[in-house]
Amino acid sequence: MADVLSVGVNLEAFAQAISAIQALRSSVSRVFDCLKDGMQNKETLEGREKAFIAHFQDNLHSVNRDLNELERLSNLVGKPSENHPLHNSGLLSLDPVQDKTPLYSQLLQAYKWSNKLQYHAGLASGLLNQQSLKRSANQMGVSAKRRPKAQPTTLVLPPQYVDDVISRIDRMFPEMSIHLSRPNGTSAMLLVTLGKVLKVIVVMRSLFIDRTIVKGYNENVYTEDGKLDIWSKSNYQVFQKVTDHATTALLHYQLPQMPDVVVRSFMTWLRSYIKLFQAPCQRCGKFLQDGLPPTWRDFRTLEAFHDTCRQ
Repeated sequence: MADVLSVGVNLEAFAQAISAIQALRSSVSRVFDCLKDGMQNKETLEGREKAFIAHFQDNLHSVNRDLNELERLSNLVGKPSENHPLHNSGLLSLDPVQDKTPLYSQLLQAYKWSNKLQYHAGLASGLLNQQSLKRSANQMGVSAKRRPKAQPTTLVLPPQYVDDVISRIDRMFPEMSIHLSRPNGTSAMLLVTLGKVLKVIVVMRSLFIDRTIVKGYNENVYTEDGKLDIWSKSNYQVFQKVTDHATTALLHYQLPQMPDVVVRSFMTWLRSYIKLFQAPCQRCGKFLQDGLPPTWRDFRTLEAFHDTCRQ
């Protein structure tokens, strides 16, 4: 037997274990070959069955013998010590009751998790540094620090300008009627009626859309006191799906420097639902899937897709 190294591994037993693994794989392959070949040609059916069973049992005995030999050698190989560059914490691995207090193995797992977290954080930092929007003062330079910050003007647009933008959009789409109201001061609320298909409640902060609720054409959109109901959802699953897609569209159409373009783009996308119950899916060609029409509209082409077909 070869000397056991400081790492606790018997190299001779290790080499024999590799040979045992190869022998075990060969014996298992012979078992499957026996099953594949089946009964060989004999004079009688009984003779073929006896020959097949005898051959199969011999192969199974070979597998059992090789497996026992591999288990015996695995006990002789030994276990390498878990040395890791964790300074004096390696002494925890010498605890004789490690099964009850596995501090060292938990510490190794935490260390590996910390390294993986640091690696992914470095990747994320590299991706963020490639973006064109530089928000850090160090990246803006010294001259930018001394320059006074410009106050945003698009957040405090006058109500008359908002009314003009909504009025122009209303004239752009004959199938769509937009009713503007301001029940809580300067913030605007829109009730958009798209043909006889649906109604949309749009909550705006100046020209920025904060919330949308899509309901059916025959559903009630007002509360008991006569105000627009901006909290309750539609009673129909199809319009709940359209509400979720409209919220996704708000995240897609983002251009803070030109909020009027954002509102016009969103209304153009919303107008594509005029044929909600008439347009087939562009992927599968069906009108209904799981009892629902194509509720998704592509942001660029405005084509109709089922929620599962768009992916």
